[in-house]
Amino acid sequence: MAKIIKVLKGTKDILPQEAEMWHKLEKNALEIFTKYGYKEIRTPIFEMTELFARGVGDTTDIVNKEMYTFEKSERSLTLRPENTAGVVRSFIENGMARLSAPVKLWYKGPMFRYERPQAGRQRQFHQVGVEMFGIKEPSADAEVIVMATEYLKSLGLNDLEVEINSLGCPTCREEYKKRIKEVLKPEFENLCEDCQNRYEKNPLRLLDCKVESCKEIFSKPEIQKVIQSDFICEECAEHYKTLKSYLDKLNVKYVENKLLVRGLDYYNRTVFEIKSNNLGSQNAVCGGGRYDSLVRNLGGEDTPAVGWAMGMERLNSLLPEIEPQKLDGYVVSNSPADAFLFAQELRAKGYNVEFDLANKKFTKQLEKASKCAKYALILGEDEIKSGTVSVKNLETSEQVTINRNEIEL
Repeated sequence: MAKIIKVLKGTKDILPQEAEMWHKLEKNALEIFTKYGYKEIRTPIFEMTELFARGVGDTTDIVNKEMYTFEKSERSLTLRPENTAGVVRSFIENGMARLSAPVKLWYKGPMFRYERPQAGRQRQFHQVGVEMFGIKEPSADAEVIVMATEYLKSLGLNDLEVEINSLGCPTCREEYKKRIKEVLKPEFENLCEDCQNRYEKNPLRLLDCKVESCKEIFSKPEIQKVIQSDFICEECAEHYKTLKSYLDKLNVKYVENKLLVRGLDYYNRTVFEIKSNNLGSQNAVCGGGRYDSLVRNLGGEDTPAVGWAMGMERLNSLLPEIEPQKLDGYVVSNSPADAFLFAQELRAKGYNVEFDLANKKFTKQLEKASKCAKYALILGEDEIKSGTVSVKNLETSEQVTINRNEIEL
């Protein structure tokens, strides 16, 4: 007997009984994002490796540890670990900067990262996300946050907490980085290996560390004093203040988290996460922010941008199971040819109908119908001769015989 080939660790089949929940996630996304004026974009699942190195940042864990990269025809290609860089590449390549601002795009699809599989996270995972280009005002930041909360609420998720922070602009952030390094210098040897590597390359990422010993260091009063300081310049502070006023007026409850920096290098000013209390320590279901320099860094014109992404596996883990949708009808007959013909007539009218392909006994067919359909459509000898059909409501057991051309389910 041949050895069974199993699914790779960190990947998962989406089975038919699970697919209906995925359809709901995608359907709600289409409806809500369309309402806000967003258009769907679909980018390739692999790109030039340079796109992610330049876009995501060569100091990030994603680029350093987690990308699936391979060589082909002397070119380095990478399965996309996230989709903002790919959408920005498409925005530039297809001349979308010439369109009237804002340019609003949304996407869904698989991403790939080599990391330890955990609750709601796989090596092949799926994201739904949005990107808005061309608006520097904080109204854009507020809109994407509000739209994210509306989408989550449409799925029945209400136990949510929005966390926000401002990372400032590159100018005011440099002074903050310098102060972070100064206050952490005496603790350098006590930091984890990743934080020691980030110390010179990207000191803000230290604040995102999940190692408990590093968290204890960051909680010390002298370090917290620097972390909690208002380092951002006047213009960035006004942007942040206006964003909060929008959220207040729109009744979006939020908390400010000075440790929130996000894991990607391209963010500036606004960063945010939406968290669920039902996911344990890894409880973020949505993350995003502003990335005003990314379009320029990837070769385009200077274009402000803001967006977010959600892990669809995580969303699925929070939602109750959906009852499988039943067929409109199931044709029950000992005449396979007549059953097939009648099923096709009903399908042509737009009904979801099946019949017994294996020609099982009449009672077995009724049993199958009761499990998967709303109505049993019975074609016995009398019905076939008279051009009628007996329609049995499988919920109430009521049964009527009507002309088969007049059937309505």
